[in-house]
Amino acid sequence: MPRSRRYLPIVLLIVIALTFTLTALAADEVKIETGFVAGASNADHTVRMFKNIPFAAPPVGELRWKAPQPALKWTGVRAADKFGSACLQTNVFGDIYFRDAQPSEDCLNLDIWIPAKPATPGKVPVILWYYGGGFVAGSASEPRYDGENLAKKGVIVVNSNYRLGAFGFFAHPELTRESGHNASGNYALLDQVAALQWVVKNIAAFGGDPQNITIAGESAGSFSVCAQMATPLSKGLFQKAIGESGAFFPTRKEGTLSLKPLADAEQAGVKFAESLGAKTLAQMRAKPADEVLQAAAKLHGGFDFGPILDGYFFPVDPAVTFAQGAQAHVPLLAGWNADEGKMNVLFNPQKPTAKSFEQQAKERFGDQAGEFLKLYPASTDQEAIVSAEALAGDDFIAYSTWKWLNLQVDTGVNVYTYRFEQVPATKPGAMLGPVPASEVGARHAGEIEYVFQTLKSVDVPWNDGDFKVSDAMSSYWANFAANGNPNSAGLPEWPVYKKADGFRVMRLSAANMKAAAEPNRDRYLFLDAQVAKSRKTVRAD
Repeated sequence: MPRSRRYLPIVLLIVIALTFTLTALAADEVKIETGFVAGASNADHTVRMFKNIPFAAPPVGELRWKAPQPALKWTGVRAADKFGSACLQTNVFGDIYFRDAQPSEDCLNLDIWIPAKPATPGKVPVILWYYGGGFVAGSASEPRYDGENLAKKGVIVVNSNYRLGAFGFFAHPELTRESGHNASGNYALLDQVAALQWVVKNIAAFGGDPQNITIAGESAGSFSVCAQMATPLSKGLFQKAIGESGAFFPTRKEGTLSLKPLADAEQAGVKFAESLGAKTLAQMRAKPADEVLQAAAKLHGGFDFGPILDGYFFPVDPAVTFAQGAQAHVPLLAGWNADEGKMNVLFNPQKPTAKSFEQQAKERFGDQAGEFLKLYPASTDQEAIVSAEALAGDDFIAYSTWKWLNLQVDTGVNVYTYRFEQVPATKPGAMLGPVPASEVGARHAGEIEYVFQTLKSVDVPWNDGDFKVSDAMSSYWANFAANGNPNSAGLPEWPVYKKADGFRVMRLSAANMKAAAEPNRDRYLFLDAQVAKSRKTVRAD
């Protein structure tokens, strides 16, 4: 047998191996508008991952407190296998953990998870996630937001950072003058627009469909989704929306994350600058970032800086935009958790009594107090505590989300509503401040790990029911992102939320995974009537 023929099988194997290797390497490199990026795969090669991709220029130096600018181009191949920095923040909540480098002012980056073998190659639906944290904390790299398992359900998951606190919402007359829009503040919300624009321009390179984008978020992230639906700056850039707990429809003037008028925000900014010894904008931009951060943290934990009714991102109050039907007419899936406000009452050492709760009702609602007490009864001290917890949740999150959903129903698009009732597992004996963790119920933000199927990122004794709920919720979310309908074979039917069907809500818990008539609608209608007295908004039916 000739030697050349003897070695032919070996040569062929080498060629095949090299071809396979080069193909695998090529699959990990993607060309976007700013250059090449090289990602990585998960352990079983079912998901491709690209991390720390800049979607805007670093907002430092002269770009501090400016709208995000285009990302800088690079040469060669940029490694995209490690998380980038979170945006500057202090430890406000104590339960936000990062997998990146130390927080930095240079933080406008995003992370992408892509199914390796999608059902629709080149047309994979996309979820762009905005994290929560009260606009003062949070990061795209938090373990609970890891997109790997959600990507396995056939969607591309993009998590983007946005500026926080004083860096995201500092307003000042000089900033307003230099903006070109007669506005300042809301840089965080503009960062979110920039991330969305980046996805539209670049996601096709990763196999995504730029015409099938769902924006989603929880808490401040849910408020952000509501904001992006209201602003003309995001018009036409997304096709669906998901909101978990929160929207810009407060029950009171000083409600959760209420918008500040620009003039008030500017004056607060002037005072803040003076407190740092800065008389000009140039001096403020020259201040070390940590000095700005620590000074802001002294002002109610940084919460003095938040979204602003600026006349540019928000031409008018979003409540007006929605009441006029001028928001994005896209399918919406949204809801809230059963015990959103329970911790507020549990943490307060002075518990309400039947007498004190009745007195508070009279002070707040006047001649409507009797009607209020029918909906939030307080015939005993224990009943008063339960009603106080319900009212705290309604004021905090539930009413605003309910109002958002009902105004979106008026546009004629499909709307889906949920109530998360699964009580997350806790470690035996664990405490949340002065309260046993087991007592806080289906708390605010408790649903996140279920949606992303990241329960194992938290070291608690999860049970089969928790994993069942998580599998269902992640499927509902992925289905909705794919086609605007959360339903698919094997899942309990989730009906459209509409008056003709009795406003049915999907109740999410292992013990009760089914749709039912909306609980507590009379409470929200009552609060809606009170809100209508103080502002011109459209009431729900």
